[in-house]
Amino acid sequence: MPIITLEGPELTKEQKKELVKSFTESASEVIGFPEEKFIVMLKETESENVGVGGELLSEKKKD
Repeated sequence: MPIITLEGPELTKEQKKELVKSFTESASEVIGFPEEKFIVMLKETESENVGVGGELLSEKKKD
């Protein structure tokens, strides 16, 4: 069973539903496996747990 994983920010339930549906449909079409074979994992990460360029995202200035 193929596993699709997205690590990113916190999402709404509607965003999660849309991503799972979209990822599954696209991957099924490209790979040729039935949609029921796919597992989609969404891993939410708070910005205080991510560093970019030596700074926490939660402390980075927005452009």
